[in-house]
Amino acid sequence: MKLKNPPRVQPRRWTAALARLPALSVRQPYAWLIVQGIKTLENRSWRTHYRGPLLIHASSNRVDLTEAVRARYGARGQVRLPPLTRYELGGIIGCVEVVDCVQRSSSVWKNAGGWGWVLANARPLKFRCCKGAIGFFRM
Repeated sequence: MKLKNPPRVQPRRWTAALARLPALSVRQPYAWLIVQGIKTLENRSWRTHYRGPLLIHASSNRVDLTEAVRARYGARGQVRLPPLTRYELGGIIGCVEVVDCVQRSSSVWKNAGGWGWVLANARPLKFRCCKGAIGFFRM
């Protein structure tokens, strides 16, 4: 299987309204995959009733930032991921819309068990440093 380069998505400009949105912290490289519109389902142990725009925060935790994870998720999404040194950490990197929350899905991104948050309209944002938190948080 030949991996393709991800499509170039034009970053969205920061606005005051964006800065007021709830945020969710996600480890890299998953956060990058989400804001590029490649990973369209985020696995969580908890259900959300929230629907609407959500900021994606790239956690500063590097536990999943390995060549093995990068290769596995690149193959899963059939896309070439950036080198490990290119991921932004510890800040907001994009926004997405939560459109559904499901327990079952045919998506390649759905893990067994737990909840799958269905995501759409992903857009990268210019990096904005901020401390993350567990669950939804505000900047």
